[in-house]
Amino acid sequence: RTLNDARTEAEAAFKKATAKVAEAPPKQAAIPGVKEQVTLRIDQDVLEFFQQDGPGWQDRINEALRRAAGK
Repeated sequence: RTLNDARTEAEAAFKKATAKVAEAPPKQAAIPGVKEQVTLRIDQDVLEFFQQDGPGWQDRINEALRRAAGK
């Protein structure tokens, strides 16, 4: 057995093994009214703007993002 034989066999073996791209899981439909917890980094001054009116600041950010998204 020569080096070329081993190389030829190795190349043949690698050609047989094909990498299949994993399919993304199907996207689940969004349920209206259900919110998802995320981590979001925003500038301190922007956060203070939304918090200055007290409780409900997360809803205000959500509404601003909804308008920005055209929804």
